[in-house]
Amino acid sequence: MGALPKRKTAKGRQRRRRSHLALRTPKLVACPQCHALRPSHQVCPACGTYHGRPVIEVKSPKRRER
Repeated sequence: MGALPKRKTAKGRQRRRRSHLALRTPKLVACPQCHALRPSHQVCPACGTYHGRPVIEVKSPKRRER
């Protein structure tokens, strides 16, 4: 049998322990080629470029709405 806690964990202690588990919104930057929002350090899903070079072939370019 495993170890059992001697006391009930207080809500404040439990919440302080889990304070770093909150979800955050992803940081997005504008693509220098097509100006669509994309995650930084990743290939642009709209135009398929990374660091100014075409990396992947995009079948139909996505249009950015204003």
